Amino acid sequence: MKPMKFFITLLLPLLALAAQTLHAEPTPGSVQADDTLEAFTFKTPEEQQHFRNFIGQLRCLVCQNETLADSDADLAHDLRAQIYKMLKSGKSDQEVIDYLVDRYGDFILYNPPVKPSTYLIWYGPFVLLGIATLLLVRAVGRQRRVDEPTISADERKRLEQLLGDGAGKGKQG
Repeated sequence: MKPMKFFITLLLPLLALAAQTLHAEPTPGSVQADDTLEAFTFKTPEEQQHFRNFIGQLRCLVCQNETLADSDADLAHDLRAQIYKMLKSGKSDQEVIDYLVDRYGDFILYNPPVKPSTYLIWYGPFVLLGIATLLLVRAVGRQRRVDEPTISADERKRLEQLLGDGAGKGKQG
């Protein structure tokens, strides 16, 4: 039993230290980001929120349907770190965006600017909706224009002969 007591005696302080480290408060004067945003430090909560909002407007180039803030891809981690360094060095938001667009194109922006190269992104869905509406209206119009064919008396007699006497009597009586 002595080895078990010795093991527990050593293990309890280590567990307490680990728990204390996990729940440690940030040092006064700095705010830390979530685990998803690595260990970036900010002077104020407003600065942290600005960073979160900023990277929330940028698309992950690997995931493509996630923001840089949400993505866990290695490239997203690298881009967040690069953006963090650029903003900390005093670059404006527009300077950072210009750098990223020059390097990766308008695709990195969740709201790309309206220009000839992005017309398809901005206007394509409306064009497709218009075409679909036009095709639907034409299809409905064609259905309304199709009338029941009229059958002459001679054709009706011939049809009754082909179908037998029961078909003609069922309609009349």
